[in-house]
This record gives sequence, structure tokens and C-alpha cells, in this order.
Amino acid sequence: MTDATLQALDGLRDLSMIKWYVIPLLAIVFYIYTREIKQARSTGDWNAVLAGLTIFGVDFFNETWNGWVMHLTGRSAFWTTPGDTALRTMVGWNIEIMFMFAILGIIYYHTLSEGKKEKILGLPEKWFWAIGYSVFCVFIECLLNLGGHLVWEYPFWFLSFKGVWLIFLFGYFHFFCFAILVISLKTMKAKITTVGIIYAVPVIMNLLALGFWGWRY
Repeated sequence: MTDATLQALDGLRDLSMIKWYVIPLLAIVFYIYTREIKQARSTGDWNAVLAGLTIFGVDFFNETWNGWVMHLTGRSAFWTTPGDTALRTMVGWNIEIMFMFAILGIIYYHTLSEGKKEKILGLPEKWFWAIGYSVFCVFIECLLNLGGHLVWEYPFWFLSFKGVWLIFLFGYFHFFCFAILVISLKTMKAKITTVGIIYAVPVIMNLLALGFWGWRY
């Protein structure tokens, strides 16, 4: 295993690592969702909440298959997060990342205007902002990589910043694609079913790998 993988496995899901700043961050996330749910109950528009849950769910799946890669290769996941954290939840996931993705979908949804046909630079605004936020997230990820907080191991994934488009597509852009899909569905039943499937897949994968097979990632 790579040094970054061994560092990422050290203290994995170790509750003694938790730092006090997790509490106010958790409260902020709760506050945001409480406000959104309160507004959704009065307006009947649950898209902000659903967008938030969708992007977090897709990230949950991303981190799950990334952990599977680590176990199956015996070397490294595609990305690992060996840096300091208040809690490392998977080899490529930590509590700080989780909090960010928990509200990213809500941020994205509130960036959109009321009109459904608005365009920016000739693109429908939902796709413009999906691209824009993905580019910004990749930029932040590159900074984290340069600081050694987030490590990419395989050259086809990232080599001298030439593979940045892979991180754009598979690291972020498809998150927003799923959010667009969910908020574009016509019925609440279809939206909830889609979000349920998004969560069911990684939950089953983790129950099998961590619970039944005893993998560690």
C-alpha cells in the first residue's frame, strides 16, 4: 500500500479523533436544512432539500466505490485524504468534506433563478452553474492536492494536471447532473424514488463490504 493509503487508514473512523469544531459545523448544517424544510413546507417546493440530499448521496456513492478500489487493488484508492481531520470516515472521505457536500446542492439550487428558461453565455443556467461550480471545486481540489491533503495515486487519473478533465467529470460534474435530474422530475414520488435509489446503492455496497465481508476502507 502507498504511504498516503496507510496514513488514510490510520485512525479510520476513530472517534477519539473528533475535534470540538465538528459540533458548530454540524449545527450549521442542521440550521440550513431546518430553514429549507420550513420553507418547503410552506411553499410546497422541496427542490432545495432534494438537491442537497442528491449531491450528498452521489458523493456517498463516489466515496464507496473509491474505497472498493483501495481494497481490490491492495494499493490505493483513486484518491485518499491522509491529511489532518476531525474524523476520517473513509480513506477518501472525512467529516469536513461530508459537511461541505451536505450543503453544496442547496447552494447550487439557490444560485438558479426563478425562471426555468434563463440562459448564461448561451447555456441554460442550470448547466452553466453546474459547469462553473465543478470547475471551482476542481480548482480547490488541486490546491488540496498541492498541499498534500488530497492525494491522487494513478497516472491515468491525474498526471501533471493533464487529467484534470477526469476529476471534472467523475469528481464533480455528474453530481450536479443528478441534482438537475431530480429537480427536473415532474412528481414528488419520482423525485423521492430517485433519491432513494441513489442512497440505496452505496448503503448496500457498504453493508456487504464493511459489514458482511469485513473489508476496511
